[in-house]
Amino acid sequence: MRLTDEQRLIRETLREFVGEEVRDRAREADERQAFPEDLWDELADLGFTGLTVPEAYGGFDADQLTYSLINEELARGDLSLATALSVHCLATSCIREFGTETHRERWLPEMNEGRPVGAFALSEPQAGSNPKAMQTEAKKEGAEYVLNGTKQWITNGERAGVVVLFAKTDRDDPETITQFLVPKETAGVSVGKKEDKLGLRASDTTTLVFDDARIPAANRLTPVGAGLKAALSTLTDGRIAIASQAVGVAAAAFAAAVEYANDREQFGQPIIEHQTVAHTLAEMQTRIRAARLLTRDAARRNEDDVDPVAASMAKYFASETAVDVTGEAVQIHGGYGYTKESDVERYFRDAKVTTIYEGTTAIQKELISRHLKT
Repeated sequence: MRLTDEQRLIRETLREFVGEEVRDRAREADERQAFPEDLWDELADLGFTGLTVPEAYGGFDADQLTYSLINEELARGDLSLATALSVHCLATSCIREFGTETHRERWLPEMNEGRPVGAFALSEPQAGSNPKAMQTEAKKEGAEYVLNGTKQWITNGERAGVVVLFAKTDRDDPETITQFLVPKETAGVSVGKKEDKLGLRASDTTTLVFDDARIPAANRLTPVGAGLKAALSTLTDGRIAIASQAVGVAAAAFAAAVEYANDREQFGQPIIEHQTVAHTLAEMQTRIRAARLLTRDAARRNEDDVDPVAASMAKYFASETAVDVTGEAVQIHGGYGYTKESDVERYFRDAKVTTIYEGTTAIQKELISRHLKT
């Protein structure tokens, strides 16, 4: 799929940024479990925190393919940074698509500049893949909604200044899921446990607790009961972003493996001369290209309409490819690949989460298979 001159320029800009600023910092951020806020500010200066903000509010307003390219390139350097950006963009997408003009004027210009950071609060401790089981409730009291419940696995949970929240207006009725806009500073909103994760360690993943938190009724983004449909529509774009990031992580691991295989000598020759290694690299490259093409096809299909099957196929294949490719990269590096000295160890740990968040591999297969039933 051919890129425009503008898309190629954007890709090169990001590759330069990743190569000069991000890649060398990623290992330290992972070890310290500390998000690189200065790099976030640089992303904002480059205009990338406004990817899903309309131009009328100062935003980038990226098309789907450009959005995919940016996610891929950023993930080559640091998946934690790319994930934080994609979730921020989920929040701005929700405000753009479902908010009123007042909501858009209030939040989008500032979020375009990178702060406040956005969060997307759908999952709960007992309601991950089945959002209808959520227990968070938004009870109407006069001109306010009173929020009670706990959300889990919230990316940007600590950093966020505004939260797109999904809650039932009647806890016993799964058809009342509704979308709300909640400023993080609202009394009764608190950050709970920060998860100690296998990978994606620089990204803050927390619970969010709502304890009699009151918001104006005007902060409701969707009609009552329309929240789940809105969430699933938004997650279609999110799955393309995750697929793109998975391709980026796999590509970074592949590049490291090729470099190592050409430099490392065994039995008097570089290990790339050994057929087993060479053929493994060939398979890795082929799978990455296939994943990239699936992902870009999904981006193209979702430009003017919603094609959730294409998005699910891309996320399923690309995320599993990332796990397999990063595992092979560790294997090619041998003992070095199992140590913190090598970036492939981090790629291997980070890749796994792409098969889990925003819909597990099993969920993607279920979504795809539903369209095969007559």
